[in-house]
Amino acid sequence: MLTELVFADPHLVRGAGRHAVVPAGGGDELPSSPRPLDVEVAGAGAVRDLPAWLAETWATSLVVVHGGEVVHEWYADGHGPQTLLLGASMTKSVLGVLVERSLDLDAAVVNLVPELAGSGYAGTRVRDLLTMTSGVDWVEDHRDPEGLATRLVAAFTAGGDSRSLLREVGPGVAPGTRWTYCTADSQVLDWARERATGLPFAEALSALWREAGCTRDAVVALDDAGVAMAGGGLAASARDWARLVPLVAPDAARPAHPFTGVGRLPSTITSFAGFGRHWWPMDDEGHRVTADGSRGQFACTDLRSGAVVVKTSLWPYADPWVDRQARDLSYLGLHALLDALA
Repeated sequence: MLTELVFADPHLVRGAGRHAVVPAGGGDELPSSPRPLDVEVAGAGAVRDLPAWLAETWATSLVVVHGGEVVHEWYADGHGPQTLLLGASMTKSVLGVLVERSLDLDAAVVNLVPELAGSGYAGTRVRDLLTMTSGVDWVEDHRDPEGLATRLVAAFTAGGDSRSLLREVGPGVAPGTRWTYCTADSQVLDWARERATGLPFAEALSALWREAGCTRDAVVALDDAGVAMAGGGLAASARDWARLVPLVAPDAARPAHPFTGVGRLPSTITSFAGFGRHWWPMDDEGHRVTADGSRGQFACTDLRSGAVVVKTSLWPYADPWVDRQARDLSYLGLHALLDALA
């Protein structure tokens, strides 16, 4: 049963649109073993303790898992273990897991999706989409009400056919030569995955939910044609987000290109992460990696210790300076938490 559903993204209207249910995977609850976390987060000109960091970054939940046990769990008022928290673009990282397991990364996109032969995706490979180096003409600006990015999201909120919009994406630069954050790449990637496997996104997620032993139903947004928002429409409990992180492939945790290393992305995105295969490396060695969604949704792990941290948030999006500082401060805090568990 769906009880609480929090749309922690300004572009997905509360309660709007169609959705598909991803059934609980039948696993046992993670055991709880609470212990104090002595964490200080230094950044933005100050040092703050864990509660102050949560408040300053508009957090809505924090779940920390170490050694297979939940060692810290906190929720803002009105939230709890039953709350389905929209991961926004954390959904892209879950898509990345599915793609790694089912597609030839060197396959031509138009061989899988011939409908895109006249678009900017002609000449791209699956790998180009997975690393967001497709080179297509795209601006990820949801503050522009007329932009293609806004129209794409609106197909899942106000209604529409999202895949018809993907055919409007034009060419830009040669694939593999430039990184641009691009939700259209994720939607095309899922289109190719669906064609290769015959499984819609929600059905593919159901198998992943069983593998991870997720204990709650999840939901994923759909457009009017029943196509899932694989680039940002998955809502799950904080504990289930924590179960999904260990499924990341080690190669996905490393920067995909020299120009997507940590500190080499556009500073308007973040200076504290790079980009791999639909995941965000937190160091160039591939030791720490996170999923990252709009307005402060994070699910990260240290592959050496196995520690996992999930932090969801609801910070203001309209002011890009607030968005940038809250994201950078969140990354510093995630590192501090993983350091404490090392």
